[in-house]
Amino acid sequence: MLDYHLHLWPHHERETPLSLEQIAAYCERAERVGVVEVALTEHLFRFVQATDALGRWWAQDEPSPELRASMADYWDHHARADLDAYVETVLEAKAAGLPVVMGLEVDYYRGRMDTVADLLAGYPFDVLLGSVHWIGAWRFDDISDVPSMAEWSTRSVDACFDAYGDALAELAASATCDVLAHPDLIKVTGQRLDNPTEWWDRIAEIAAGSGMAAEVSSAGWRKPVGEQYPAQPLLVRMAAHGVPFTTASDAHQLDCVADRADDLRALLGSVGIDHLQGYRRRQPHRLEVAPTTVDMRSPATADNNGEH
Repeated sequence: MLDYHLHLWPHHERETPLSLEQIAAYCERAERVGVVEVALTEHLFRFVQATDALGRWWAQDEPSPELRASMADYWDHHARADLDAYVETVLEAKAAGLPVVMGLEVDYYRGRMDTVADLLAGYPFDVLLGSVHWIGAWRFDDISDVPSMAEWSTRSVDACFDAYGDALAELAASATCDVLAHPDLIKVTGQRLDNPTEWWDRIAEIAAGSGMAAEVSSAGWRKPVGEQYPAQPLLVRMAAHGVPFTTASDAHQLDCVADRADDLRALLGSVGIDHLQGYRRRQPHRLEVAPTTVDMRSPATADNNGEH
């Protein structure tokens, strides 16, 4: 198994020092449940280089004053770390023999993915996750943000899912990333389409046409939606289209690393998936799914605080 989506900082922390000790602890916990390799994938927006490249990107969407102010505060709070220092720390961990690959969670920026690709081109990343966390300045999955959650009551669920699909399609078509992270994240608050069949078909076709892998993540079990990403019917459709998969916890703290790895293993088996796709220098390789090991799930309430 893999845990190809790990963060070194909880979102409420803004200047936590990077350390090999933390990475080693992540690896030790993962290995105890049969995870053979982890990817460190901090958000791009945590780094000052993203601000230099993208500026106040949300201003183009003319959002409500509340959303505009919320996004400005959010960005200013988080964009504090140095990407070069992060890369150097992960390279040190690899040199020390830890089973890590160097990644990044690359958030979607409408009309600016070429700029993002140019920013990242000079770094020796192994894997880049592509994710959609916002529609314009609306952070639809930020459960702790009052303006963002209030927005759900002003928009139709169908329109929200359609807009998310449009964003995912642009992200996938940009060829900037290797893996679609939590591909149906828009469901995170528990909002559901009355008839999701056509939407599942669309997302599966986007994934298949992109040449990217899709992430099967336990993080949704820790969120209000109460199920993994992607939903079982979407997972079945992706598998039928031949989409390769990674597995992930999307942990922001040690006790969520490799969360419910055995449940993910069982889920994969239930739809006939017997291998995963790993990455080195952004080139894929195949990894067989090993038998079930010890269940070491974290508390159900852990990490359910608006973290992505």
